[in-house]
This record gives sequence, C-alpha cells and structure tokens, in this order.
Amino acid sequence: MHSGDIMFQAFVFLLAAIISVPIAKRLGMGSVLGYLIAGVVIGPYMLKLVGEDVKSIMHFAEFGVVMMLFLVGLELQPKLLWKMRMPILGLGGLQVLVTSVALCLLGILLGFSWQTSLAVGLILSLSSTAIVLQSLTEKGLMPTEAGQSAFAVLLFQDIAVIPMLALLPLLAVGTANGGEALVAASHPFGLVGWQYGCLVIGVVAALVASGHFLVRPLFRIIVKTRLREIFTATALVLVIGIAMVMEWVGLSAALGVFIAGVVLAESEYRHELEAEIQPFKGLLLGLFFITVGASIDFSVLMAQPLVIGQLVALLVLVKVGVLYLLSKMFKLQPHQQSTFTYALAHSGEFCFVLFSFADQNHILPASITSPLVVVVALSMAITPLLMIFNEKLVQPMLVKNPVETAEDTPSDVQNNSQAKVLIAGFGRFGQIVDRSLNLSGVSTTVLESNPDQVKQLRKFGHKVFYGDLSRLELLHAAGAEHAEMLVIAVNDHDKVKTIVDLCRKHYPHIRLFARATGRLEAAELNMSGVDVFVRETFHSAVYMSERVLSAMGTPHEEVQRVLTTFKELDEMHVREIIEFDGDEKAYISQVHKNHAELENVLQFDFDDIDKMKKIDSA
Repeated sequence: MHSGDIMFQAFVFLLAAIISVPIAKRLGMGSVLGYLIAGVVIGPYMLKLVGEDVKSIMHFAEFGVVMMLFLVGLELQPKLLWKMRMPILGLGGLQVLVTSVALCLLGILLGFSWQTSLAVGLILSLSSTAIVLQSLTEKGLMPTEAGQSAFAVLLFQDIAVIPMLALLPLLAVGTANGGEALVAASHPFGLVGWQYGCLVIGVVAALVASGHFLVRPLFRIIVKTRLREIFTATALVLVIGIAMVMEWVGLSAALGVFIAGVVLAESEYRHELEAEIQPFKGLLLGLFFITVGASIDFSVLMAQPLVIGQLVALLVLVKVGVLYLLSKMFKLQPHQQSTFTYALAHSGEFCFVLFSFADQNHILPASITSPLVVVVALSMAITPLLMIFNEKLVQPMLVKNPVETAEDTPSDVQNNSQAKVLIAGFGRFGQIVDRSLNLSGVSTTVLESNPDQVKQLRKFGHKVFYGDLSRLELLHAAGAEHAEMLVIAVNDHDKVKTIVDLCRKHYPHIRLFARATGRLEAAELNMSGVDVFVRETFHSAVYMSERVLSAMGTPHEEVQRVLTTFKELDEMHVREIIEFDGDEKAYISQVHKNHAELENVLQFDFDDIDKMKKIDSA
C-alpha cells in the first residue's frame, strides 16, 4: 500500500466516523452501531472507498480491543478480581459451557459431525467485549447488577480463548493424528503439551514479576523527565510489547495486556496510564468497529440470504435462552435479567480470530467458516438494536408505570397529578432537592429512568413514575398539566434541553428549574427558556471558597461581601454568553472584560471597607 493510499484510507475512516456516529447517537442508536453502519457504507460492497485491505486494517485495529482490556485490567485490583471469582468462574464458565453444548447439539441435528459442531459451538459461545462494554458504558449500566454480571462473563470468555486454541486442533476432521495437529498448529517451537504448558506458566509469571520489579521503576525514571510525550510513548510500548510477546508464544495478546493491567492496578501511575492510553483506545476501537462493518462479505450474504438470516436468528435465540436461564439461576433482578441477556446475545471479535485459525489449520472447511464469519459480523451489528429493543420495549414492561399497578387506586393517581412539584431524575442532586422540599411540607412526584432507583423509591413510599424522561407521555402521566414547577435534575445536558423544549411547547405554564453542568450549558438553558438554572458545582465551590477565606482570617463581613458580589456578577455574565454563540474570539474577549469588571467592583468594595474602618477608628 502506497503512502497516498494510507492517507486516503485514514481520511475515509475518520470522515465516516465523524458523519455517522453523531447521527447514530442523535437517533438513540449508540456510537457502536454508527461505526458499524459507517463500515458497511464505505466498504467494498457499497461505496468501495475501502478495498481489499480491510483485513490488514482490522488486524491493526484489533489493538483497540487490546488497549481496552489493558484499561479494564487497570480498574481491577487483584483483591477486587478475587472477590469476583465466583461470578467469573460460575456465571462465565456456565455460559461458555452451556452455550457450546447447546450449539453443538443444534449442529448435530443439522447433520454435521460432532467434532465440527463442537468446534463451531465453542467459537460462537463468545461475545464481543468491545461492543458490550462500550454500549453499557454509554448507557451508564456498567455499575448495575447486569453490567457487572456481563463483565464477569466477558472476562471468562477472553480467558477461555487460550484453551480453545489448544482444543480446536484436536477436533480437526480428516486429520490422521489429532495430537500431531495440536503440536503443529498451536504449539510454537515444536513443543509437546506439558512443555508448552510450562512455557505458558513461565511467560505469565515473568509478566507478573516484570510488572512489579521492572515496569514500576521504569515509570519512576520516565516521570522524572517531566516529558508527557515520553510517558505516552512508554505506555504504548508497554502495551504493544506485551501483545507482541504473547502472540509470539502463541497466547492471546488481549489476555496478556489484561494481566499486565491487573498487575499495575495498584501502581501509583495507574491514573496517568489510563489518561494517556484512553484516546488511542477510543480511536482504535472505533476503527475496529468500522472494519467489522466493512468486512461483512455481502457476496456470501447475497448468495445465501435465507440461510444466513436463519443462522443469525438461531444464534441469537440460543444465546438469549441460555443467558436468560443463567440470569434466573443466579437470581438477577427481572429488569437486570433482560439487560444481561440482550447485551450478550451475539458473537464477538475473537470469533474472527478463531475461525481464521480453524481455516488455516484445516480444522473447519472454508464452506463452513465463510458464512459463519458473516453470521458473526451480522450478530455484532444487530447488538445495539437488541439493546434498544430491550430499553424501549422490554424494560417498560418489566417495570410497570405506577398508573398501571394495583398499588395505585384512582384517587391515588389523582393525588399524583395534583403534586405541585415534579422532580425529573433522582440521583444525588434530585434527592437533596426532594428531601429539602419535603421538610418544608411540599409534596413531590418523581420521574426516574433507572429501574433499580424506582424499586427503592417505591419501598420508601415515594410517588414515582418510570420511563424515558424525555418522552411527552411520561410528563403527561405524571401530571405535568397540573404541576406548577418542574425540577430537572438529570445529569445529561442533551436530555435536559429535550425536556425543556417539550415543556415550553406543551406545558408553557410550568416553571422550570434546571440543573446545569457548567457555564456554557447554563447559558444554553437560559436561552431555551428555563426560569432558573443551577450549576451543579458552582455553589459548593463558592462555599468552599468561603471556608478557605474564613480559615485565612478574613473578616466574615468581608467574605460575604466578596462572595455575594462574585455570585451576582457571575450569574449576569453567564446570561451574557448567549450573545457570543459560535464566536470564540468575542467570547474570550468578553471573559477578559468580565474578569476585569469583577476586579474593579471588588476593589471599590475593599476601598469602601477601608473608609468605614477609618471612620470607625476616628
């Protein structure tokens, strides 16, 4: 590939991401589906902007998955990993085992040999770590029971890739000696089984020891240079170097860097490593998703559309069934069961690696691997759609609207509709507002989109409505037409603006009190018609300033005068930001002007204080 071709393809990939991902996010589909669609559009079967180099680009883009697992490892301290051993081994192990057996039996029923069926079942039992973690993180579901359970399963799956690489050659059909195939295919350097096992243990032990005794001292030396770019280069060398060593000895690069991440999880440089690698991870992970979309072989799909469609449906149905049963067995909450099930009901990126391995070593024929690669890619592509299906249709049925529950009588519903204040969002911000109002005798009705929070609120007797906070139907059901005020305590600026627009259009009488994350967001909300906006960290920061000034011995009257003046002028300046929308130079100039004005006002206040002191002393 010429340098010009590389530049052009880099431009195409980046432009496709810039165009498709914001559109997908705006439509509520998530960034992953946006990347996949972009890959399909620019791929060799549509616009043909990306040609035959998709596979080589995917091999490079797989470093996005590798870096993601390194960052996951950094978040998992060994003690935490040990605490998760039961869900990892229990839930994760059963998922791989039961799914593999179910798919194997299905393959036998379809007329394939048990060896072929088991090989395919093992490979298809895996799910996409990249897609699931990205989707759950975007939706804020990683801390939930479903998110943690899905993470445990994915962790076991990633570890299971190594024994699968060792087992697959034993399932080779038409090989005279399975043991010889095992040595030739999966054991580097011609080692026999026990020798290769010792090599694996030795490499992992060396990796752990290096993390403790070599890497940490190395980072101490690098930090002393005070050159951030050298620290970044060292972090990238660490990840790429470990990946190369693991692949050289025939192990999973992703597993190797994951172990390295866990080893460094207690390092004092963990946060710096996360900050330096995060941008590369995000970019390469997006590139990986695009290449997955571009690699879908539509010629195979068009040749057997009905067969491949049926295979995708069978794969998803089998996985949904197995995952749902396991979620029941491990006693997940009903709404968590569906999220866990639909998040993992597909196959993942390691399937491409294993199918390629099976094809190259004559474990599976190309007539089987070619259509199954398309099936894997399509199952990955529909995963964001399954998540949307769960969010929009399944979850509302599992967590019923209070209007429809037996606990609410018609009179109770009438009381809900007459509440003076509605609170949209019941995180820490909304909870403080609610408690303060209740102490003053003001009744409130809560609108919340988190099923766990809804369940807790009902236990304590709150009037709560579950659903998408940006939907008109929920506002109507909660009695917005009778309410006097709506407190929007949501930590999502786009959703806050959507709620404001809905209220201004359909409930113009209601007074809006909105939470803003910063100055620019506050200015936008003010322009949208919010009656009162409160910046979430502004008043706590002002209070902190008050405590600091008091601790320094500044007189109380002087502290109050300074902070009161600051708050009044800052609120006024926030409203003035609207006039400079899109004009960065004018905005920066106004900020300097506002700062100078604030200093002048405060200086006049200090002069007045000095005059008063002289009069008092006289």
